[in-house]
Amino acid sequence: MDHIDEHILRELGRDGRVSNLELAERVGLSPSACLRRVQELERSGIIKGYRAVTDRAALGVGFVAYITVGLNEHTKAAQEGFERAMQRAPEVRECHNITGSVEYLLRVEAADLVAYKRFHTEVLGTVPHVNAITSYVVMGSPKDERA
Repeated sequence: MDHIDEHILRELGRDGRVSNLELAERVGLSPSACLRRVQELERSGIIKGYRAVTDRAALGVGFVAYITVGLNEHTKAAQEGFERAMQRAPEVRECHNITGSVEYLLRVEAADLVAYKRFHTEVLGTVPHVNAITSYVVMGSPKDERA
């Protein structure tokens, strides 16, 4: 990785559909050199894939919350069970095992408060070993660079 690779990654992060010709121009390389670098970043696993950035409101998502979850049992089996349950929950867009006073941080998207309450009660509330749930409702996102 050098400063040109970092520049390529920044540009692709802004617009993953940019043509190789335009990308090469933006980073100051010939098209063939740029393509070789992008292919190497893909081959080495630095670029894992490309995603579409969607308008969540246009898709019917009007409610976003971050949720901390504490478990009452700190075993590998309890963690694996929780993580499997979150993999099956379409409302959970991100699940992170974190340090601190709780074990997990989730980003949850739902149509509205009613849909979120259903997820909170019927999905999250039924997972074994969950003993603490704290919700932080997103009121706005002045900066969000996730793809």
